[in-house]
Amino acid sequence: MRAADVLKMPLYAAELATGAKSFCDNPLIGSRRLNEAGLHVKRIRLAEQMADARRKRLAHLMSEEDRAAYQRDGFIATRDLVSTEELAGLRREVETTRFDAWDMRQGNAVTRFIPLPPKVLKGLPYLKSVVWSKAIQNGLRYVASTNGDPLMYLHIVMTDPAKNRKADPQTAFHSDTFHQTAKCWFFLYDIDDAEGPFTYIAGSHRLTKERLDWERQHSLTASTDKNRLHARGSFRLAAHELDKLNYPQPTRFSVPANTLVVADTHGFHARAASERASVRVGLYGSLRRNPFLPWTGLDVFTLPGLKGRQAQIHMMQKNLDVRLKGRTSHKYAGKILATEPSRF
Repeated sequence: MRAADVLKMPLYAAELATGAKSFCDNPLIGSRRLNEAGLHVKRIRLAEQMADARRKRLAHLMSEEDRAAYQRDGFIATRDLVSTEELAGLRREVETTRFDAWDMRQGNAVTRFIPLPPKVLKGLPYLKSVVWSKAIQNGLRYVASTNGDPLMYLHIVMTDPAKNRKADPQTAFHSDTFHQTAKCWFFLYDIDDAEGPFTYIAGSHRLTKERLDWERQHSLTASTDKNRLHARGSFRLAAHELDKLNYPQPTRFSVPANTLVVADTHGFHARAASERASVRVGLYGSLRRNPFLPWTGLDVFTLPGLKGRQAQIHMMQKNLDVRLKGRTSHKYAGKILATEPSRF
């Protein structure tokens, strides 16, 4: 252990009570000895118990049918979210408005993130209505088990498998983190099965005996894993491991336009490999807080002046990374139309 790590040990210990997940950056989280003694398994068990307790207090946000769907599958899918007229208006706003956009390239895919703070939504009534709809806002809060303020983006995925680049890492089944967390996708156009649909392994959000054994085994070696994402706590599920965990075949969301999916991305999910060049346009939301908080509220981002601006603040941090470090995962693409080709 480096001398710097010894000095930082109080910080590393404090992170155990947070959503910190990186096995390679925190020597306690990544300790083989501690994980042999059950550290990782105890963290994920406690996180699930606390999420279940918080979610019971948020049951009023969802219908009984949707609560049952989440409990069974780990996701809630809603068809025909808005009217035909509203969908047409939403598409028109998205297609004709120039937005500040940030692009992230991963292999042969570019994901474009367009923050949607109140200032942007002010002149876009259809987009504003969907972003603040109960289906999205309450769905994210219920699945994430927290009454916090989600990050909301206009979300464009541009994939071209013909380009000579490494594979998109999002096509590998993975769990975002060790605890319950929520993401949503509202698709503005039909999703063809050959164009890399969102894919989810139903039931993988729950801690079965097989899942706990799998988590424990991977926790022993994650800190030195060659896959950087795996080593940082977003565990990858190899194809040959699917049957060992007794999971069903993955659900592929090749769905019509106007479909909303809210999913617990502690469960295993992926973006299916695209067979041809494609552009996916939709809304994307994300909500994740400290999994060990006993309360559902008290989120600073719900305060006036901050509410609805979390995604914008996140992208401003990416701009700061460029100035301080000379690099960032998300590069500012300019004020552009949502589906303009990426420069990166």
